[in-house]
Amino acid sequence: MQIYTHWTDIPEEAKGCAAAIGNFDGVHRGHRHVIDLARAHGPLGIVTFEPHPREFFAPGAPPFRLMNADSKASRLAKLGVEQLFQLPFNAELAAMTPEAFAREIIVEGLGLKHIVVGADFCFGAKRAGKVADLQRFGEEMGFGVTIAELLETDSGISSSSAIRVALSEGAPEKAAEMLGHWHRIEGKVGHGDKRGRELGFPTANMSIEGLHAPKFGVYAVLVDVLTGPHKGSYKGAASLGVKPTFGANMPCLETFIFDFSGSLYDEHLSVAFVEYLRPELVFTGLQPLIDQMDLDCAQARAILEALE
Repeated sequence: MQIYTHWTDIPEEAKGCAAAIGNFDGVHRGHRHVIDLARAHGPLGIVTFEPHPREFFAPGAPPFRLMNADSKASRLAKLGVEQLFQLPFNAELAAMTPEAFAREIIVEGLGLKHIVVGADFCFGAKRAGKVADLQRFGEEMGFGVTIAELLETDSGISSSSAIRVALSEGAPEKAAEMLGHWHRIEGKVGHGDKRGRELGFPTANMSIEGLHAPKFGVYAVLVDVLTGPHKGSYKGAASLGVKPTFGANMPCLETFIFDFSGSLYDEHLSVAFVEYLRPELVFTGLQPLIDQMDLDCAQARAILEALE
């Protein structure tokens, strides 16, 4: 997959795509429906934006993203996307009229032959452009347009906002139904305070900075080690939160991998949230904490073994 970070100077061989346009946060089932419609008009491209427009307009708002740019690109590549146009969402793009967006980006910049968007797609300054405008511009400027209806599952409409709600409620199974896969947090393993090792539960610690935080607590998780000598898939239990027993206040993800021995510092992990076990608790001493962790791990093992 080729990645381009602007809409100018695109090589001729990258033009002529059929592209799905959107933010694709989470790359959920609804997104994949849009992508599959574009695939039918291939070669397949994706037009997305970095930073997410919400981050541009409200930089101080609480983190809301389900995945960072690298994770999104990785998942899109697995779906067979050939060209990823990761456009910079800046003041220039935010001020474009809908017509300028269609002419300067879709036609002159990226040279798209066909585009697919969701029925709720808006574009241009102040979100003034609607799907009817896009269809009209397509007729005038010579590109095809397909409008994808919103996809509904048993858990409701597949949308990034609905998935965030499910994760905030501690319902990763509900989120997974809308996503079509387990919700994952991916990142680099950092150095923590090594307290888990002292307790007999060494953990891989990862930052969740910039991401929407699922409900704090303990989860049964599936773990993919993506780099290093221990690459592979594992089972485990993870604690997401601020470690209230020890007075910490910076949220992080601490993952204990079952039956694992070795160092994972500076390696990249992908941690899938399978089931919520319990909320964060404050313990009066180390032994009650250790006893509870034993129970957590036993429960997580049973849940993960049942998946097989």
